[in-house]
Amino acid sequence: MTANGVEIHYEEQGDPANPAMLLIMGFGAQLTLWPDELVEGLANRGFRVIRYDNRDVGLSQKFTGHKPPGPARQVLMGKIGLKPKVPYTLADLADDAAGLLDALDIAKAHIVGASMGGMIAQHVAARHPDRCLSLTSIFSTTGNPKLPSAKKEALDALTKRPESTEEAVLVEHGKYLARTIGSPAYPTPDDRLHERTQASIRRSLYPEGPTRHLAAILHDGDRRKMLREIDLPTLVLHGEADPLVPVEGGRDTAATIRGARIKTIPGWGHDLPLELVDEIADEIADHAGQAVPA
Repeated sequence: MTANGVEIHYEEQGDPANPAMLLIMGFGAQLTLWPDELVEGLANRGFRVIRYDNRDVGLSQKFTGHKPPGPARQVLMGKIGLKPKVPYTLADLADDAAGLLDALDIAKAHIVGASMGGMIAQHVAARHPDRCLSLTSIFSTTGNPKLPSAKKEALDALTKRPESTEEAVLVEHGKYLARTIGSPAYPTPDDRLHERTQASIRRSLYPEGPTRHLAAILHDGDRRKMLREIDLPTLVLHGEADPLVPVEGGRDTAATIRGARIKTIPGWGHDLPLELVDEIADEIADHAGQAVPA
C-alpha cells in the first residue's frame, strides 16, 4: 500500500464497518510486536484494528543513502546537545500514518502509539487533528530534557550491537534486550520469547532502519509546545517499572496535553506482556468508546 509516497505494509482485523483504530509501533519494531492477543482483544471490543510497519522496518519500504551514526554515538551526541542529520523526521512518520488512512479511505481513526510510536501518534494528533477520534500514548514521553533518562542497563542493551549476524546470536541478543527492558512483574517465558524473537528476525532484518529511527527521535527534541496545542480525548498508559522510558515521561505527557488521563501499572516495563493484554485492551477500548466523533 502506498502511503505518503512510501510503500507501507499493514494488517487489519475486525469488522470494517467498526470505528478504525490505528496502532503505531516504536523504535526499530515491527508490527508483530503488537501481540496478536491485544489486536484480537481490541477487534472483539468493536474496532477495526490496523497495525503497520513504519518505514525502514519490517515489510515496509527500506531507505538507503544517508546513514546516521550508530546508536551509541547518537546517544552520546544527544547528551552533549548535538543532533544527527536525519533523512526523515517523526513528523514524516506521522504523515505516513495519515497517508495510510487516506489509502484505506478512512476519514477518522483512534490513534494508538507505543514508545516511539507514541511520539509519532502525538505528531499525528498535532498535524492531522481532523483525522483523529482520540489519542492513546503508551510508554512514551514528551522529549522534555529535564525528565529522568533511561536506566543505564536499558540504554546499554538498546545500543549494544550483536557480536555477529548469525541467527542464533541475533536471537540471543534480541532476548537479552527484551528481558532488560521488559516487565519485572510479568516476565515472558523463555520459549515464547525465543519463538517471537526468531520469527521477527526471519520476517525482516534491516539494521540500518533503527539507526534512522533513533536519529529521528533525537532530532525531534522537546515536544511540549506542540502537545499543549492538542485538543483530543487523550489517554496515557505507562508502566511504573519502565527502565527505558521512565514513568515520569508518561506523567509529563498527561500533564502537558489538556484534559489527558493517565493510568500507570505497577510492575509493568517497556513491553506488552500477555498478563496485561486484557487490562490494556479495556483501557484503550473504554477511552475510545467515550470519544465522541466530531
